[in-house]
Amino acid sequence: MATDKIEILKLEPLTNPQYIKPQLMTFRHNGVLRDWEVAETFDSVAILLYHRDRDAFVLVKQFRPAIYLKYKNDGLTYELCAGLVDKQKSLEQIAKEEILEECGYEVTLNVIKRITAYNAAVGFAGGRQTLFYAEVDASMQVSEGGGIDDEQIEVIYLPLSQARDFMYDESKIKTPGLLFAFMWFFDKQCSR
Repeated sequence: MATDKIEILKLEPLTNPQYIKPQLMTFRHNGVLRDWEVAETFDSVAILLYHRDRDAFVLVKQFRPAIYLKYKNDGLTYELCAGLVDKQKSLEQIAKEEILEECGYEVTLNVIKRITAYNAAVGFAGGRQTLFYAEVDASMQVSEGGGIDDEQIEVIYLPLSQARDFMYDESKIKTPGLLFAFMWFFDKQCSR
């Protein structure tokens, strides 16, 4: 997945944000008056997908404007299949929908296994992400994936044999949730 040349046209404060609500929090902690910048965010789900036929993890690669802005690189990240908890559905149902939309696999709810939940960006946001695991195979693929609407997601198959090296390859930008999920897999699934 190649990105076109990016030109930042402007940066401005949000006046009517859809997904994050930045705020200045003034509080007293142990008698000391303090200010802290915080952001109210949606919780999310993430799914570690293992493809049995390919002996590979199914990941998504996509452009992230914040990464581009920070590092002035191509802005591409490697991530788990994931999505916001922005509708009145169970976390498992949201995970199922994200697997179909982003990666193109139709799974049943009973194959989606909850691993754990954790909080991310605790210095300013603290959103909770619930991590799931599911195994897929060729018979479950119903589309190429790639996201919905104007999402531009590339589905990546990372062979299990390359995953440990990938974890430590700092040239590939990846999320802490992806690294944690791989560690869980190597600890729990490879020992079965």
